[in-house]
Amino acid sequence: MFSDRARVRVRAGRGGDGGLSFRREKHVPRGGPDGGDGGRGGDVVLLADPDLRDLSGFRSRQEVRAERGENGRGSGKHGADGDSVSLRVPVGTQVIDADGLIVADLAHTGARAVVAEGGAGGRGNRRFASATRQVPRFAETGLPGDDVELVLHLKLLADAALVGLPNAGKSSLLSRISNARPKVADYPFTTLEPVLGTVEAPDGRQLVVADVPGLIEGAAEGAGLGHEFLAHLERARMLVHVIDAAADDLAGHYATIRGELASYGAGLDELPEVIVLNKLDLVAGTPDFSPDGVLRAFHVSCATGEGIEEFRSALFSVVPSAAEEPPLEPELADFLVYRPRPRRRPFRILRTDRGYRVAGTVPSREELEEALRAAGVRRGAEVVVGDETLEYH
Repeated sequence: MFSDRARVRVRAGRGGDGGLSFRREKHVPRGGPDGGDGGRGGDVVLLADPDLRDLSGFRSRQEVRAERGENGRGSGKHGADGDSVSLRVPVGTQVIDADGLIVADLAHTGARAVVAEGGAGGRGNRRFASATRQVPRFAETGLPGDDVELVLHLKLLADAALVGLPNAGKSSLLSRISNARPKVADYPFTTLEPVLGTVEAPDGRQLVVADVPGLIEGAAEGAGLGHEFLAHLERARMLVHVIDAAADDLAGHYATIRGELASYGAGLDELPEVIVLNKLDLVAGTPDFSPDGVLRAFHVSCATGEGIEEFRSALFSVVPSAAEEPPLEPELADFLVYRPRPRRRPFRILRTDRGYRVAGTVPSREELEEALRAAGVRRGAEVVVGDETLEYH
């Protein structure tokens, strides 16, 4: 089953704790602090993969975790950074946060989005040594990584998209002009999910054409099957409006679909458009119907093949050329990086030889308890908050 939406929780890795250590050697009775820094937590990254077609791979993956950074050790040894996790998504995937804001739009092959940043590693006690503090008995704990709920929304990328009322013959047309083999039957709503097909020219050029489930009146407000799939038309460069030539009211059928495109918005009613009058084998003569604003009108019969080759060849001349993409910044030459809004807390947890110390703005009790648990606090540990020394229970 085609899947164009998915929900996933991503958890970046926590930073490793800084080392709390002192140099201990036989001939160095008063060795100084030598705790190394903790490693940085791993990121969670999304990567646009042209070989993927939908988001079905996320059905069994509701949560993704990156690796925690290693703790710093004695002798000035820093902890290794945690491994990042890369998730492949189809080109055209948008990433939406809990507030409904788009934090990434992977519209190009190879686009890369850091959707959860790993936490910074804590500084070892060696970093806190100074002329007035020669024996620092504390080190920083690593910061937590981002923990966010994301919605992935796929919008298909196509050169042209077929639109029309149910049973107008869109699937039949796609199977005639491309390598796609959608389900075809003589009843409405045969197509229940978008289908992509590739149309090839003799000189090797290719176009991607999408067949979207048939629209009905009220689709823009959620009626029928159209509401979920209208979004897939947003990135098409042209619309191919398929109309049943044997229908009694061609103008009425055309007006219905145009009304739904305008009601949905997003500029769908402003896209370049051609008309394909299908089922010529069921009518006498050639219907004369070409509304204002339409680039061209084609007359075909998917049943007999009449007019199919003419339409297929003409597609390559009527589809608008792709707009040139703006040049990327030099440091982003290979990919685009998006990041969610930074989240910083106004305090740090320092690990001491007796327990923990809170530095910075004192948080609420609930937030402090959560931070201490994440740092690995145990019952009976000493916790210094401001001028108070507490025992953790």
